[in-house]
Amino acid sequence: MPKRVLQGTVVSDANDKTVVVRVERRFTHPVMKKTVRRSKKYHAHDEANVAKVGQVVWIEECAPISKNKRWTLVQDASAPSA
Repeated sequence: MPKRVLQGTVVSDANDKTVVVRVERRFTHPVMKKTVRRSKKYHAHDEANVAKVGQVVWIEECAPISKNKRWTLVQDASAPSA
């Protein structure tokens, strides 16, 4: 089964080797038929402490690293892929 990859915005980089990423999803409300935005925060492992607040990044599912961290930083979304 492939690992999930999500795109989100860094909202906190205060912890060492950890970033908090807000991932937003959009869906149509089943009754109101309006587009609704919902967001969720994920703790992601950032080994090199490269991500800064406001950056758009990709995170990937991984094995548990700590109590809250189950995601790891893949790369900065604005950086060109190699």
